Amino acid sequence: MAFQKPQSSSFATTSRTHMRPSGGTIDDSFLTEIKNTQNRKLSQKQKTLSCQFSIGDQLSPWPTYTTDQTILHNRKPCSYDYRKRAGSWQKQPLGITKPRYLEQLENYLRKELLLLDLSTDSTQELRLQPYREIFDFFIEDFKTYKPLLSSIKNAYEVMLAYQREKIRALEPLKAKLVTVNEDCNERILAMRAEERYEISLLKREKMNLLKLIDKKNEEKISLQSEVSKLRKNLAEEYLRYLSERDARKILIADLNELRYQREDMSLAQSPGIWGEDPVKLTLALKMARQDLTRTQMELNTMKANFGDVVPRRDFEMQEKTNKDLQEQLDSLRSDYEEVCKEHEILLQLHMTTLKERDQFHSELQEIQRTSTPRPDWSKCEDVVAGGPDRWQKLAEGKNSDQLVDVLLEEIGEGLLREKDFFPGLGYGEAIPPFLRYDGFVENKKPSKKDVINLLKDAWKQRLVEEKEKFPDFFFSFLEHRFGPSEAMAWAYTIFENIKLFRSNEVMSQFYAVLMGKRSESVYIKQKETVAQLLKEMTNADSQNEGVITMENLSTVLKSNFPFKKEEKIQELMEEGGWHPNSSNADLLNYRSLFIEDEEGQSMPFVQKLWEQYVDEKDEYLQELKQELGLELYDEVTLPRLREALMNIDPGLDKQTLNGYLSRAFQLPMTELPEEGEEKEEGIVVRLKIALERLQMTDIRRMGSQEQEPTS
Repeated sequence: MAFQKPQSSSFATTSRTHMRPSGGTIDDSFLTEIKNTQNRKLSQKQKTLSCQFSIGDQLSPWPTYTTDQTILHNRKPCSYDYRKRAGSWQKQPLGITKPRYLEQLENYLRKELLLLDLSTDSTQELRLQPYREIFDFFIEDFKTYKPLLSSIKNAYEVMLAYQREKIRALEPLKAKLVTVNEDCNERILAMRAEERYEISLLKREKMNLLKLIDKKNEEKISLQSEVSKLRKNLAEEYLRYLSERDARKILIADLNELRYQREDMSLAQSPGIWGEDPVKLTLALKMARQDLTRTQMELNTMKANFGDVVPRRDFEMQEKTNKDLQEQLDSLRSDYEEVCKEHEILLQLHMTTLKERDQFHSELQEIQRTSTPRPDWSKCEDVVAGGPDRWQKLAEGKNSDQLVDVLLEEIGEGLLREKDFFPGLGYGEAIPPFLRYDGFVENKKPSKKDVINLLKDAWKQRLVEEKEKFPDFFFSFLEHRFGPSEAMAWAYTIFENIKLFRSNEVMSQFYAVLMGKRSESVYIKQKETVAQLLKEMTNADSQNEGVITMENLSTVLKSNFPFKKEEKIQELMEEGGWHPNSSNADLLNYRSLFIEDEEGQSMPFVQKLWEQYVDEKDEYLQELKQELGLELYDEVTLPRLREALMNIDPGLDKQTLNGYLSRAFQLPMTELPEEGEEKEEGIVVRLKIALERLQMTDIRRMGSQEQEPTS
């Protein structure tokens, strides 16, 4: 039977012409198309080969008994079937050739492999295709084992697809690894360059120090030679003075001997002068001479033994001087060591400063290159409603950031008045209760003054009724003021206005309290403080003329703010009208300090009072953070926060302290554990959250830092 090989080279050609341009993998759609084409061709090949390769639906048992190749069967050698087959194989003749089916399959596989293009990246993928076809032929021909062989093939195909997807997923990681490797190499090169620079500086400093050491060694050698020379001269002078001393002693002895001889001769010549016995006088003279000689010898011995000895008084004086000099030397040596350490620190600081200077210089150049020029705010005079006069009034005393806010408010006010309706925000949990509405609500378009007056009326009503939460109270106030049908429209209108006009004091504070960013106790306490100041100044005005002296103003401020620093009191007095040339007797119209304009803006005195309160609160919380010694994302316990508050503010009473802790840990004051009863790890909160909660409430210093803690 002649074997007709199916034309399967078209698959290899198609596969070679439809490869992906990059990445070394085949597109999924392309693989699907190839598999469909492959299945159609495979069915045709199977039909052809089933007719050509089958011989009476029986396959030849070759090569089970040939000598060319041995196939191992998965059977136990000791089994009966194995011994039976082995006996039957031994009876078969040895000259049997390969079956035609096996030869045709091998020839087909060899030709298919030769037709493949092995120069592409997908060589292994294409190389498997002929083997798949041969395996499919086996599956179709072996009907009995077709399910098992099909499951085996499917298992391998699934594993190959999984490995292919895994390789495809790892390719971006390989590119990322290359990028990370390049970044690391660049960092290493930069660090090496910096180290080389530091090494060069250290080498330069080392050379300078070596030169200094050589110079000091040369000075030491020269001083040692000078000392040795002085010692030699001192020894020579000592010997010369010693010889002169001995010669002087001998000369004195000779002179004394000559004088004694002269006296003896004179006595011998005139014996009657003394009226004494010459023998007695001679004996007395002899004894006196012996005593003189002995005394002279003792004197010479004393001089010889104690000639170099100094008196005790001089010794003690020199010892005291030496001790003082030694103490001065030790002090100078310690000072020198400290100066050396400071010098090293200064050198390090100098190097750090140089690096920072270079960094700041580069940042300055970058900022100068990229920064935009300062705006010409005079261009806004013709755009803002009211002309130059109103713009000058709005821009007075404001920086660029504040001017941007003013300009945005002016633009937003125009856009706000153009709106006739506001879209409802819905009923989500993140929506404030007074804004929960679906649909469109009417824009009431009130004036800025009307909104401010409405907010003031709301605050007055709030001071009377403090039962419900502030957002609920606000909506109830609008319902009572405008009716239930108009309350939602007014809620949206007022909310959009106070959200826009952030520079207005009344609107910004009302917006912060309404949105929960600030406790309403802050606003109430500020108003009470201002009212108390006005009351104190009114009491100081005994004549009820509306004026007080600067001395009275200072007294009122110090009595109401006993813990403010002197410079803070000075700032408030300057805002009140005091200046360095003023005297204590100068009069001040104190009522003008508390006047508000038509937009609710306070006078500079009240504004400065609010600014000082905000600054003092920030300083208080910063001091609390430093006392805790924690990072913002660390957790703080209730006992530790209580201890820190008492340390930075010993004047805190128990009620105020419990109020701060209740606010920080969001616990009712009745549930706070007593001091000494709380557990160390019981109640905790992040430090950042605790500081934010304390920032929202009215917190201020209640005593000086030197004050003893209250029991």
